[in-house]
Amino acid sequence: MAEIGFAWEWDEEADEARGCDFELYNRFEEPGRTTWWFRLWTGNQEVDGSEFRFFGATGTGDYTGFWLVRPDAAITDQPVVHIGSEGERGVIARDLGDLLWLFAAGLGPGEAFADPNSTAQPNEAFRAIAERHAPGGRRSPTEIVTAAQAEFPHFSDLIDAMCR
Repeated sequence: MAEIGFAWEWDEEADEARGCDFELYNRFEEPGRTTWWFRLWTGNQEVDGSEFRFFGATGTGDYTGFWLVRPDAAITDQPVVHIGSEGERGVIARDLGDLLWLFAAGLGPGEAFADPNSTAQPNEAFRAIAERHAPGGRRSPTEIVTAAQAEFPHFSDLIDAMCR
């Protein structure tokens, strides 16, 4: 996926990072693996993370996936969440289309969560993908993240309730 911008690299000449720190999995994470790390992350042996389908991670151990909260909706219509290695968590996109537009803006899930206002180099390959699969959905990263968090304001409370 490096060819479309998932490979984070350092540009020596510009003295800046390019791409985003995100590793897209070839398939959804195996449920047993999700259960293992989700129990460690929450400190709760009674949870299994089955309400999530994780599809990628960052180099620092942050996870990104779909939160299966909309009954009877396709997985691509489910909200996208970010769960960080240091306890941070939040909804970053209302669906896959919104996530594609975040990638088109040059932001990975971690960057969108931490600072959707950050300046990033837009990714033309993702822009083409977003236009093809989510036409008419183009908005600023701040608008995308704000709308997602407004639709699901209690996500952090849900996670807090799972933690011990």
